[in-house]
Amino acid sequence: MDRTKLFLYQQRFGYGMGDFACNLIWQVISLYLLYFYTDVMELDPAAVAAMFVVCRVIDAITDVLVGFAIDKTKSKWGKSRPWFLFGAVPFAISAFLAFSVPNITPNGKLIYAYATYIFLSFMYTVVNIPLASILPAMTDDGNERTVLATWRKFFAFLGSTIVSATALTLVELVGQGNEALGFRIVMGIFGIMGCLCFFLTFALVRENNLQDSEKQATLKETVLSLAHNTPWKLFALNIMFMWTGYFIQSSALIYYYKYYVGNTTISSLVATIMTMIPMVANLTVPFLSKRLGKRNLYSTAAAVQLVGLAIIFIADRNIQLIIVGAVISACGYGVKESIYFSMQADPVDYGEWKTGVQAAGTLSSINGFLGKVAQAAAGGISGLLLAWGTYDKSATVQTTEALFAIKAMYLYIPMILLILSIITMSFYKLDNQFSDIQRELTQRRKIQKNLKNNIMEEESL
Repeated sequence: MDRTKLFLYQQRFGYGMGDFACNLIWQVISLYLLYFYTDVMELDPAAVAAMFVVCRVIDAITDVLVGFAIDKTKSKWGKSRPWFLFGAVPFAISAFLAFSVPNITPNGKLIYAYATYIFLSFMYTVVNIPLASILPAMTDDGNERTVLATWRKFFAFLGSTIVSATALTLVELVGQGNEALGFRIVMGIFGIMGCLCFFLTFALVRENNLQDSEKQATLKETVLSLAHNTPWKLFALNIMFMWTGYFIQSSALIYYYKYYVGNTTISSLVATIMTMIPMVANLTVPFLSKRLGKRNLYSTAAAVQLVGLAIIFIADRNIQLIIVGAVISACGYGVKESIYFSMQADPVDYGEWKTGVQAAGTLSSINGFLGKVAQAAAGGISGLLLAWGTYDKSATVQTTEALFAIKAMYLYIPMILLILSIITMSFYKLDNQFSDIQRELTQRRKIQKNLKNNIMEEESL
């Protein structure tokens, strides 16, 4: 293998390990945080719903500031890459603290949950936004961006699969019936693993296509430039539909199979299907993307996921049919999420072409913030639905209202949001323009570089 190919595989592997690290923690948050707060820490569901919303408001500030800081970062390692190095250890610590239950009063526990969840959310921002902002700097080749996104999601799904398949078993094993102890130890293990993976990401990735903005824009100018970025605005709206549906369904999984289906064993099986199948389906994305285009592939995959959820709805409590629906849904989800992360880099180039402002960090941070707003909305809706349904964690059989709320979280709302996502992406036209935009940007960058060189020569005379 020649050096060029070796370097490409090194980049892809290192990039993937970053999202592997994120998903060791992210998947636990998605699947079990609401359960941890209501059933392990014994917090009121309505109070948890309010906490999710409040914490996301705080994220509105920190996410944009981190993204702008990335755009302004200048180091021998690049703009985004240093953040993996310095964020790794605090990220691991925040995960451990967020899943620890202090021996204090109920009000004290709620305050502790606020503090540690805010800390965890901030540290997730610090290490996750650079994964998005670094992609345009790694290459300007659209196909290679798709390949990099595919590697990223392969390892993300691998991390999620490890969590889905082992987390609850490990919690029970190490906790010996004490879920609070079990979650604390398991998150300590996952945190250390994630920290080491981020060190590996820092060591292996490079910013080969790092571009300085044509304009030295302020934070206000950078944010305002997004108003002229039509592809990004459509993409941003889709973020809300996509991630709200994902988080609502993920948080409802353990409730749906425990209380509605009446089979707790299948919850781990379906969670594993929803991470393992996407890991394999994700590998088809570079091939399919070349033939269908990114937008068309996204919409097709979303439709496949919708069909899978419809089958689960029809299955009701039929375990075999539920598994069939879960597999189909997982195939669509895996392809959809992979191409989503490839698409995320393209509006950055569109914005630079349209306004002259290169804002990969800020744009990525706002995308991340919107994802967290979606997470907050999902958490808030889920908590309120459980409270409306008078969910009782000590009850073996839940009320009719609680079962309806759980089913709405797991099926009805995600299906509606998938339909809205498909409609939104039908207006996304960047795929047709992207090659022309790239050619014009290349010409501009050459002219800009020549101007700088001429100025430097004149100053040296």
